[in-house]
Amino acid sequence: MSHFPIANQSKELVGNILDLFISKKATSKILLDKNGVIGDKFYAKDEDRSVLISTIESYQIAQDNHIELAYGLLGENILMDYNPYHLTIGRQIQIGEVILEINQTGTLCKSLTKIDNKLPKLLKDDRGIFAKVIKAGEIKYRDRVYIL
Repeated sequence: MSHFPIANQSKELVGNILDLFISKKATSKILLDKNGVIGDKFYAKDEDRSVLISTIESYQIAQDNHIELAYGLLGENILMDYNPYHLTIGRQIQIGEVILEINQTGTLCKSLTKIDNKLPKLLKDDRGIFAKVIKAGEIKYRDRVYIL
């Protein structure tokens, strides 16, 4: 798949942004450039893992297993009401003016054991996905999510 957005590319509305985070702190908007989320502790550390996207369903899995989590504790930058975990590597999504490209499934995070020892295994395939920034810009709370 192309690493650059195609002019007049079709898009499908799939969801909305529920919350945004910079280093686990909730915010009403985030600014992104090719290095990731500006101000985040992982900014400019790894271009291919610069943005972590999670779904509300990850938190529901934890809750269904009697683990209460506040939003943001999975380390995500973007929390949405759409589950993007099935998207293939190279697939692009648009949120607000930003275009992101999926490039890695989420990895197990050992720090999740500080919350509950069962959490890393429960969310092994459901913690989130990593994306890199293709088109920089701003994402705001309640922006719509499109699959390109």
